[in-house]
Amino acid sequence: MDDIQSEITEDCGVFGVYSSENRAVAHTAYYGLFALQHRGQESCGIAVAYADKIICRKGMGLVPDVFSGGALESLPEGDMAIGHVRYSTTGASELVNAQPVVFTGKCGKMALAHNGNLVNTDSLRAELIKRNAVFQTTIDSEVMAVLINSLSDGDILKGVMRACPMFRGSYALVIMTADKLIAVRDPYGIRPLCIGRADDDVMVASESCALEAAGASLLRDVEPGEIIVIDSSGIKSFFMDGVPAKSRMCIFEYVYFARPDSVMDGCSVYEARREAGRLLARHCGADADVVAGVPDSANVAARAFAEESGIPFAEALAKNRYVGRTFIQPDQRLRENSLAVKLNPIRANISGKRLVLIDDSVVRGTTMRRMVKLLREAGAKEVHVRVCSPVIRHPCHLGIDFQTYSQLVGAGRDEEQIAEALGADSVRYLPAELLVKACAKCSRDFCLGCFTGEYPYAGGGQDKLKSE
Repeated sequence: MDDIQSEITEDCGVFGVYSSENRAVAHTAYYGLFALQHRGQESCGIAVAYADKIICRKGMGLVPDVFSGGALESLPEGDMAIGHVRYSTTGASELVNAQPVVFTGKCGKMALAHNGNLVNTDSLRAELIKRNAVFQTTIDSEVMAVLINSLSDGDILKGVMRACPMFRGSYALVIMTADKLIAVRDPYGIRPLCIGRADDDVMVASESCALEAAGASLLRDVEPGEIIVIDSSGIKSFFMDGVPAKSRMCIFEYVYFARPDSVMDGCSVYEARREAGRLLARHCGADADVVAGVPDSANVAARAFAEESGIPFAEALAKNRYVGRTFIQPDQRLRENSLAVKLNPIRANISGKRLVLIDDSVVRGTTMRRMVKLLREAGAKEVHVRVCSPVIRHPCHLGIDFQTYSQLVGAGRDEEQIAEALGADSVRYLPAELLVKACAKCSRDFCLGCFTGEYPYAGGGQDKLKSE
């Protein structure tokens, strides 16, 4: 997605492993995080539990950079490890806010890593401060860890069961004590979380691709509201009280966030994107000479659009594979500088031709506007933008980093006005009901709040500045 790649983010990826045989758990977590790097490139960390202790290493940057030069080998052998890759949706982009969060509390040493975003962080933090809690970071993950600890009475499961009903928002958690690994998915299932096994090792991860990278096979997805406890006695499952009857998984996982080789809640991300491309061709076609996708996330849909429409597929933009996702840059100036060295037009494929450019979503529109201009300068006769998701009309505070209406090119505009704003000859979007149809194999219902304004939590689309 052009703008998703450069302008919106889903905040994190989490991974956890419990092993009774393989002591090199830090290396297992490393491979899992490497496979989740697309979910966050700002910072990363791994915590290992051994001999009633937890040792953590974390840093700013990519997984192979942070754990180079012997940093990975410096972590001890142990029974368990959890890891995290981060892009900040709450809390500044600083090392102090990198995860996992590690501290000593009522249950001894404890580490927590979180994917998602709470909408009631400020009120929870204020209440905990009244109880003399002290915070070292500005992230909601530390608030969650402190609340769980305060309610645990020495029993970590009790703390999780008591605290989770107080969290309003999206979260997939991995929590580690000296003897337990716990995985938690929010009661609406907004953020993904799955569990796998490799021989006697049990792993949990944000996506199935991470399990495979670490040598595990997918067992199943964690259910909305489920708390999985993994320890020497095996795997136990518990559920929070009051889990809603209807789940609300974020459909942007299928649109963009997840890797195409992942399977989430029974649905192949790759197949969902292919079907979205087919449906887009059927319902939002264009009279053109070639079809191209914004690399890389829209290429699956673009090829399906080409097959369905009969218009030849051609690469219009060459991507520099050695530049990270521009969405990870923490401010607009850096995002734009990254894009300038990331994409270049392939003139031979577009000069003098009418082009259909497929993207998976358009958010602010600044990147798409620049790409349309770039393609015209390279000789494209016409540029018709087709988008594999609905118009984003509302902000989100549940883990996607567009949090005000002023950020959205689709807020208050129809397709013709959006086309004018982007400098395109036309713009068409896939309707919400067809996007849901493309993801029909998913066993969950979806949160479509950024399209419809209807969120599982009040405040999910509230027009306010993000908390720092």
